[in-house]
Amino acid sequence: MDGHTAEYWARQLRIGAGIAAVVTAIGGVRIALGWAPPDRWWLIPVVLVVLAQAAMIGLPWARLVRDRRTTRRLRAWWFGEVPVMLLFGWVDPDGWMLYVPAAVLLLITAAALWSPRFVIGLGVLSVGGYAVLLPVRAGTDLGTTFVLVAMMTCVVGLTAIHAQSRRWLDDRRQATEHRAETMLAASADAVIAIGPDTTIRYANASVSRLLGFRPGSLIGRRLNELLPDDRHILADTFLDDLVALPTGQSRRAESQLRNAAGEWVYLDVLATNWMDDQDIEAVVVSLRDIGARRALEDKLHRQAYTDSLTGMPNRALFRRRLEEAVSAGGAEPVTVLLLDLDDFKLVNDNLGHSAGDELLSTIAGRLRRHVRPSDVLARLGGDEFAILMHDLEPGDAAALAERLVRTIREPIRLASRDVTCSLSIGIATSAGHGEETVDADHLLGYADLAMYAAKRAGRNGYAVFDPTMTISVLEEAQLRSDLEQALEHDQFRVLYQPVVDMQTQCVTSVEALVRWQHPKDGLLGPYHFIAAAEANGLIVPLGRWVLREACAQLARWRAESPAAAGLKVNVNLSARQFQYAGLVSDVAEALADAGIDAASLTLEITESMLMEDIDTAKSTLHALRALGVRLAIDDFGTGYSSLSYLKQLPVDVIKIDKTFVDDVHIDADDVALVDAVAGLGQALKMQTVAEGIETDEQWTTLRTIGIDHGQGYLFGRPAAPDEINELLTRVSAISA
Repeated sequence: MDGHTAEYWARQLRIGAGIAAVVTAIGGVRIALGWAPPDRWWLIPVVLVVLAQAAMIGLPWARLVRDRRTTRRLRAWWFGEVPVMLLFGWVDPDGWMLYVPAAVLLLITAAALWSPRFVIGLGVLSVGGYAVLLPVRAGTDLGTTFVLVAMMTCVVGLTAIHAQSRRWLDDRRQATEHRAETMLAASADAVIAIGPDTTIRYANASVSRLLGFRPGSLIGRRLNELLPDDRHILADTFLDDLVALPTGQSRRAESQLRNAAGEWVYLDVLATNWMDDQDIEAVVVSLRDIGARRALEDKLHRQAYTDSLTGMPNRALFRRRLEEAVSAGGAEPVTVLLLDLDDFKLVNDNLGHSAGDELLSTIAGRLRRHVRPSDVLARLGGDEFAILMHDLEPGDAAALAERLVRTIREPIRLASRDVTCSLSIGIATSAGHGEETVDADHLLGYADLAMYAAKRAGRNGYAVFDPTMTISVLEEAQLRSDLEQALEHDQFRVLYQPVVDMQTQCVTSVEALVRWQHPKDGLLGPYHFIAAAEANGLIVPLGRWVLREACAQLARWRAESPAAAGLKVNVNLSARQFQYAGLVSDVAEALADAGIDAASLTLEITESMLMEDIDTAKSTLHALRALGVRLAIDDFGTGYSSLSYLKQLPVDVIKIDKTFVDDVHIDADDVALVDAVAGLGQALKMQTVAEGIETDEQWTTLRTIGIDHGQGYLFGRPAAPDEINELLTRVSAISA
C-alpha cells in the first residue's frame, strides 16, 4: 500500500470510528430513556464501546493499515457490527427502526474502503437481518416486508456501485501515479520536492544515481544539509524569490550539492513554484549533473587562455590583463617587456620541433625565476614572450632586461649538444607620454617597435621605446611586408653573369644573381634587400626559389642550344640557408625537377660562413658532395680560414675576392697573394676563379699567374637568360 492510499484509509477509518461511536452513543441514549430500569445495566458495556471507538480515532492508521493483519481484523470488525445491530433491534422494542439507518451507515463506510464484493456480502447479511426483524418485531405483512427489504436491497446495490466507482478511480489514480513515477525514475534528472520549511518531501529514484542517496533517506532532511556553507544564504534567497513568483513559474541556477560520499557535485537546478497548489504545496526541483560540462568549460577556458606548451597565459589572456591594467589608470606606470628569441627557427630546422619545444620550455622556466608573483608572464606564440609589470621604473625594467639576456645566454643541452640562445627585448611603459592616453594596443606596439630596434642593433640585447625609432622600424616592417609580397607575386628575377676560361674566354658557367623587380622602384640589386631577407628569415624561401629557377633555366638552355651542353650554373647560399636543415633535400629536389645532372650545379659558400661552425659546415658540405654537386668557397681570402681546414673540406673551386683583383696588375703584394692561391689550388686539385675582372691588364696578369677562370664586367655583366643564350650561340659560332 502506497503512502497516498494509506493516508486515505486512515482518514476513512477515523471517520468510520467516529460514526460508530456516535451510533453506539445513540443506542446508549435509547437504553437510558426507553428500557426498563433492570435492563439499563447495558449502559456500562455500551459506554465502554463508545470510549473504545472514540479512542480508535487517534490510532496511527496510516502505519497500521500497511499490515495485512490489520485489514483482516477490520473486515471482521465490519461483519461483527451486523450481529450487534441485529441483537439491538431484536431486544429493543423499536430497534427494528434504528437498524435501517445503522445498517446504511455501515454500508456507506464500507463502500469508502472495501471492494464491491465485500460491500455486497455485508449488504446481504444486513438485508437478511432486516428481513427477520420486520415480520417478527415490526409485525409487517409479507407485502410490506417485501417492499422494505427490496428498498434495502437497492441501498446495498447503490453502495456496491459506489464502491466499484471508487475502486475504478483508485485504479486510475494509481496507474497515473505509477506512470508518473516510472517516467520520473527513467529520467536522467533527479527530482525533489521541498516544502515550506525547506525539508525534502519527495525524491525520485534518479537521486540515487546522481547523489548516491536512497530516495527515502532524503525525506525529512533539510536542503541546507546538502549545500556548501557559503551557499546557504544564496539558497534561501533563491527559494524566497521563487516562492514570490506566480504558481507554475520557474527559475534556473547552477549550484553544488554534497553526495553520499561527501563529494561536491555541480548541478543545473530548475526549480518551479507549486507552493500554492493544494495538491503539491512544495517547490519542485529538477537536478541535472553538469560536472562533465563544467570540466569541459574549464578545459576550454584553459585552452583559450593558457599556452599548452609552457602553461603560461597566452596572447588572449595577456591582452586582457594589459587592457585591464591600462584602463585602471592610476599613478603606477604599466610596463611591458616583449621578448623574442633570436634565430629560434634554426633550432627547429636543424634539431627538429621536439627540441624546439624543449628549448622553449626551458627558457620559460628561466624567465619565471625573474618575475614577481604579481607580474604577468605570457607566451604570445612561437618564440615570443611578454611580461606585464606594475610600479616599475624604466631603469628597473632595463636592469631586469639585462638579467634576462644573461640568463638566456647560458647554454642549454638539447639533443646531445649545447645550444646557446640570445634574446632581443623591447621595453615600453605607459609613463612619459605627457597628456596622451596610451591604450593597450599602443603600448604593445611600442614594445614591439623597441624589440625590433634591439634586433637591428645586433640582437642579444634590449631597447627602450623612443618615438624616434618608429620611422626606421616601420620602414623595416614595410620592407619585410614588401618582400613577402614580392615572393608571393613573383617579383624576383634571376640574372646570370658569365664565368669564362682565362685562356680561351669561352663561357664555362654562369653565376645566378637575384634581383628584385620592384613595382615602384624598378630593378633593385641585392644590397637593397638581401640583408633584410637574411634578418627576417625570408632568405630561406628566396634562396630555394633562386636555386630551383637556376637549375630549371640551365635545363632550358641545354634544350634550346647545343652550345649550352657543357654549361654549368653557380648558385650562392646565404648563411641562414646553409644552416637550414632542409638544404640537402631542397638541392636534390631542384636537380630532380629540372632533370639536370648534379655535377652541373656549383654551390658557392662564403669563407666566413664556413668559419662560424666548422664541424657543422663539414657535415653539410659532405652531404651536398654526396649528391654529386660541386662546391666553391666564395670571397676567398677575407675569412681568415686555416689551410688545415681547407684541406679537410670537400671543395672544388676557390673564388678569389675582388679586393685582391682590383690592383693585381700594379700591386706586388696582391700578385703574391693571388699567386699563392693559384699554387694552393693546384696542390689541392681545386680550380681557381678570379672575381671582379674589369680590365685587360687584370686579365693578362691573372692569366699569367695561372688562374683557371675569370668573372667580371670585362667578360659580361649580369644578364637576362635570353642574352646569355645569345652569348653562348655567338661564342659557339666564332669558335666554329
